[in-house]
Amino acid sequence: MQSMSKLISTDIPQEKAILIGVVNQHQGERDVADYLNELSFLTETAGAIPVKTFVQKMDSPNSRTFVGSGKLAEIEAYVKENDIDMVIFDDELSATQLRNLEKSLECKILDRTNLILDIFAKRAQTSHAKTQVELAQYQYLLPRLTRMWTHLERQRGGIGLRGPGESELETDRRIIRNKISLLKEDLKRIDRQMTTQRQGRANITRVALVGYTNVGKSTIMNQLSKSEVFAENKLFATLDTTVRKVVVGNLPFLLSDTVGFIRKLPHHLVESFKSTLDEVREADILVHVADISHPGFEEQINVVTQTLSDLKAVDKPIILLFNKIDSYTFVQKDDDDLTPKTRENLSLDELKNSWMAKSDYITLFISATKKINIDQLRNTLYEEVKKVHIKKYPGDNFLY
Repeated sequence: MQSMSKLISTDIPQEKAILIGVVNQHQGERDVADYLNELSFLTETAGAIPVKTFVQKMDSPNSRTFVGSGKLAEIEAYVKENDIDMVIFDDELSATQLRNLEKSLECKILDRTNLILDIFAKRAQTSHAKTQVELAQYQYLLPRLTRMWTHLERQRGGIGLRGPGESELETDRRIIRNKISLLKEDLKRIDRQMTTQRQGRANITRVALVGYTNVGKSTIMNQLSKSEVFAENKLFATLDTTVRKVVVGNLPFLLSDTVGFIRKLPHHLVESFKSTLDEVREADILVHVADISHPGFEEQINVVTQTLSDLKAVDKPIILLFNKIDSYTFVQKDDDDLTPKTRENLSLDELKNSWMAKSDYITLFISATKKINIDQLRNTLYEEVKKVHIKKYPGDNFLY
């Protein structure tokens, strides 16, 4: 006879979600479709099931409900008919919009920022990462205290409710401001410790892997350092910066794997993760990893480049590394098709000879999982690290 504990399942059922996007003058239909695909991946990473998407064309979001009244009625009907647990919007919502949407839809309402914060809260492992995420959560929460979770008493736990916001005590503005101040002080203390650690590594060349989330940085780290850094096909698999010593030929250097970037990255996260991103700022060489198999990889490159510019981290050698060439696909055009080729019709060789051939950066093409061109990457890193080392230690040429 089975024990009672085996008969009773303790698994929490997955929440069902619908996703909302808006086409406007700043983002076209194709952009929104790509954004919603990413939002769907974020939703799955958080542990929910995206079951449907709604898109509305409008000049600007409705100040009260984000979407128009007709679309809101359509969403409301779907939520009630399909027992939907939450509705997730691809853009940040104001306190007023959140409150009105909860009242109309009578379910949990999340925006993109809150969803990303929830994933970070779930992924944070070290005390450093947890402190950074908690600070970002409180900063997100503070201007929205006027609404909080009006239905919290029947929505214990779940996506969007990890960390701050679950007790009445934390709805007090003064208490949250005090908590933010304490967390900032904790981060300053941690920052000082990490700065000291980085200073202790100043006599060795530092290389940082940067890129959009889920482009394969951790897998590349594992290939180069022969370590076992956590790598998973989910967004934000890595939150904490991992540093490993790598030796190529006779030349040692430090390789760091940093948190992935993402479009519409919440401002509070950038601020909270400043000390983590210092690893990028203080690196001697950046390896910008891009997923060439992703249909929107060019925009992802632009997002990362802009973030690096914001961090004032672009004035250093950068290797542009296109990963996942084994997964690259294209549609072969017929010989009698005279229409201009598009990105989807270019072979990998044709793509390499496009704007990439004119790039100011060293450009490489690899597959980390299939170990394609990894030796070429190692050789390139050796040459670039050697240049930095010679500049730092001009009399140390005996290594070469």
